[in-house]
Amino acid sequence: MVAMLVVPLFLGVLQVGLFLYVRNTITAAASEGAHYAAVLNREPVDGEARTRELVSGVVRNELIESVEGQTTDVDGQPGVLIVVKAHMPPLGLWGPGVEFTVEGHAVKETGE
Repeated sequence: MVAMLVVPLFLGVLQVGLFLYVRNTITAAASEGAHYAAVLNREPVDGEARTRELVSGVVRNELIESVEGQTTDVDGQPGVLIVVKAHMPPLGLWGPGVEFTVEGHAVKETGE
């Protein structure tokens, strides 16, 4: 009787932990990709590639839907924005996905 209550509770906590791990990993990769692209003489495309490289060894590639880099304005300064769209299946790593989007920002270096 107790197992019927404890097992679903344990699996729910495990799922929340897995989702937070995946989301935080992708967020850190997007931030690092934005910082990489913000270096002088680099483009947002370089940040996209860096983000994909960082995520590929940690999160299944099937979970990442898109990685997009673009220039943006960060508090009046030129910047780089990396947007990663992903999904997380609600039952471990299988089942219909829950979609989420994370962003990474960095101020672009200038030669001035």
